[in-house]
Amino acid sequence: MIFSIRQEKTTDYQTVFNLIEYSFKDVKESNRNEHHLVERLRKSDAFIEELSLVAESNGKIIGYILMTKVEIVSEKQRIISLGLAPVVVHPQYQRQGIGSALIREAHKRAIELGYGSAVLIGHKNYYPRFGYKKAIDFGIEFPFDIPHDYCMVVELKPNALHGIHGTVKYSKPFMK
Repeated sequence: MIFSIRQEKTTDYQTVFNLIEYSFKDVKESNRNEHHLVERLRKSDAFIEELSLVAESNGKIIGYILMTKVEIVSEKQRIISLGLAPVVVHPQYQRQGIGSALIREAHKRAIELGYGSAVLIGHKNYYPRFGYKKAIDFGIEFPFDIPHDYCMVVELKPNALHGIHGTVKYSKPFMK
């Protein structure tokens, strides 16, 4: 399959909203609210337009990824990291490498923008192929009651999380 990845445009917002809503409608782990979360994130200080990407094939948007600012907070430090959420591929186009390409491209662009790490909550068997590891192994915890196997971090730059520990603090749109 031939597709390209580009930065999302404001004219894509409704198409992306529909794609996210449709793609998550039958996902049992979903709260079916991801499309509204993306809308809220776009209006927040956590939004980074360069890390809001779409996959397109023949002029049709078939995938989307967003990385936004989060913090890792402890008593002694606050560091800026990124939160990856969501990554979505239209069900008709899944298992063709589109999600993987979106993740790799988002990571590449994040590094170019100077970010050193990212966090996510996701499938424990999927994300390790992109370097994600259990966050708890770094002393990083999440503010949700989710098994540690699903809470992950990646060092986008070598040793970016060396000496870092604490709790992930998501922006307000995540907490609604």
